[in-house]
Amino acid sequence: MSLDDAELLVAWRAGDKRAGERLFERYYESLERSFIGKLPGHELEDLIQETFIACVLGCDNLRDNNRFRPYLFGIAYRKFADHLRRKSRDRGQVVDLDQTSIAECAPGPLSELAGRQELVLLLKALRTIPINFQLIVELHYWERMTTADIALVVGRPVGTVRRHLGRARELLQDAMARLADSPQLLVNTLTRLDDWVEQCRDEVCEMTAAQLFSPSSFRDSHAESHSESHSETH
Repeated sequence: MSLDDAELLVAWRAGDKRAGERLFERYYESLERSFIGKLPGHELEDLIQETFIACVLGCDNLRDNNRFRPYLFGIAYRKFADHLRRKSRDRGQVVDLDQTSIAECAPGPLSELAGRQELVLLLKALRTIPINFQLIVELHYWERMTTADIALVVGRPVGTVRRHLGRARELLQDAMARLADSPQLLVNTLTRLDDWVEQCRDEVCEMTAAQLFSPSSFRDSHAESHSESHSETH
């Protein structure tokens, strides 16, 4: 019988290594996809590993077994936000995720991944809108999360997330208008905006495993890390 996410999490915390591997296999790609353009490879690796460790250690905080995915993404979001703020403080700067774009504080864009001009334009534009708005768009379109689940991830009321999603689309369109090489390219992109956002997801899906570290080697190192942590608590 197939176990659901919450059951796997409990089993993993009890020392079942295979349960942890199955959770990892289910969610590695989506976590990687959500943060691949926002952190360098080694920092992204650390973020995902820290997310899974915090996930299992804090599993008692999961109140609704049907909400494991937003619970997991919420941990990743908070660690990502803390990481950006810490790096900014080291540079003597302040990052406001409602104001600062990823283009202002993270390495180069993913635009080279996209073959179509419309996709290049969209990926560039996503990087220029505030980070929280970019994440809401990507969680909605790429991870197909409801506004209720996104609210759990970012720690905002559902109504606020709905307003931010609408505002994010406006900001995205404004950014594309600034960046478009031609009026026709802008029209082509805006006319099928939802379709292009979906295709961006497919582009990122195709490159994640090849672009970064090996999922199997990461899973093995993470299992060892959790095994050590588990043994220390018993």
